[in-house]
Amino acid sequence: MAYTAAPFANHPSPILQSRESWRQDFPAAAGALRIRRELGGGGGGGRVRCGLIDPDGGKLVELVAPAGPERETRRRAASPAGGLPRIKLSRIDLEWVHVLSEGWASPLRGFMTQEEFLQTLHFNCLRMPDGSVVNMSVPIVLAIDDAQRRAIEGRGKVALVDANNKPVALLKDIEIYKHSKEERIARTWGTTASGLPYVEEAITNSGNWLVGGELEVIEPIKFNDGLDQYRLSPAELREEFARRKADAVFAFQLRNPVHNGHALLMNDTRMRLLEMGYKNPILLLHPLGGFTKADDVPLSWRMKQYEKVLEDGVLDLETTVVAIFPSPMLYAGPTEVQWHAKSRINAGANFYIVGRDPAGMSHPLEKRDLYDPDHGKRVLGIAPGLWKLNILPFKVAAYDKIQGKMAFFDPCRPEDFLFISGTKMRSLAKNRENPPDGFMCPGGWKVLVEYYDSLVTQEEAKLLQPVPA
Repeated sequence: MAYTAAPFANHPSPILQSRESWRQDFPAAAGALRIRRELGGGGGGGRVRCGLIDPDGGKLVELVAPAGPERETRRRAASPAGGLPRIKLSRIDLEWVHVLSEGWASPLRGFMTQEEFLQTLHFNCLRMPDGSVVNMSVPIVLAIDDAQRRAIEGRGKVALVDANNKPVALLKDIEIYKHSKEERIARTWGTTASGLPYVEEAITNSGNWLVGGELEVIEPIKFNDGLDQYRLSPAELREEFARRKADAVFAFQLRNPVHNGHALLMNDTRMRLLEMGYKNPILLLHPLGGFTKADDVPLSWRMKQYEKVLEDGVLDLETTVVAIFPSPMLYAGPTEVQWHAKSRINAGANFYIVGRDPAGMSHPLEKRDLYDPDHGKRVLGIAPGLWKLNILPFKVAAYDKIQGKMAFFDPCRPEDFLFISGTKMRSLAKNRENPPDGFMCPGGWKVLVEYYDSLVTQEEAKLLQPVPA
């Protein structure tokens, strides 16, 4: 396994100045991570061993067969000789198989049954056998069309294959039920307006039926894109946090390049945890690695940018783990941000950083935000099943023209601050214009400019192609 980590810029701007004020704002924080002291023999000394936050359901669900006879049995059953009907997975379907197989959606054991689907849509949680609930805010479902339904109806097990017809998994104890697309879209996104990126990509033209059941994945999902070493499973991340003797893990979700405002927020969170009394809080810098909309910077380029951020000394090698979160991006605002938080519980995080309009986007038809910018962090504080996770809202970071660096916004001198949105950042990079010094490390900015230059080169190449006679 390969682990990538990197350093913080040192910005002395803690939001909370005292341990007591931290506890007042985040009352659950002090007891979130269990630390057990084991005394050594002979009357003295001892060592502290941290026990990471429990995964949802109490046990991490891992659905990949171990190498050996069990894996080969599944492979034979899913092969054409096995005689099972087959369902071909889309790219997004495969990303969800990846998510499920590693336990990010624990305690879910496969694509949702109708009962699980309805609980998710209507309650944003699943009821466990003991009466407790775990958060589950986004449907993880597999759509099939009429022909596929006829082919698998009455069968207890089907084979799932990728775009190249390579067997990926078996789905057993299957249940077929109606795909209520309008209800699914309305309840997940709060609107049925046309132009929602994930809806257009994965739902609009999908089948009218959903098939649920328990997954039996043949082998670990690999994408062979040069980035698989970053795709650490929850179990692998837990091993790494334990190896580093973490006594707190705080997660930062992003789908954009890292700028110095992000570094300020992450560094400030670590400072607050140290003030509270933790000795070795570890940052999980966890960029989203699945489907994103067309105008987002692709994952491969984002990872190049993160590498330069590390080389330029913006993040700390000893206190940061960088890994790819394999989920697709839904852009579903307060509904989706619960999924982002819940899944990091399963990876061992007990603190989750949340900012303005998490998982939000512009309205696809109107000139406004689709979601209230404050609702994401408010929902996280009251969401069912997320009570054991400590939500860390942060102050707004902007470019301080007086200090010449990213800093927390001071409402007493608003004229001194410049807000550089993602749209503005992309516009500057496209036009090869430099942002203010201190906005992003030079190496990281160079990668961003190179990405937009590559788009121009691709477009020029298309124009030079001969027109068919």
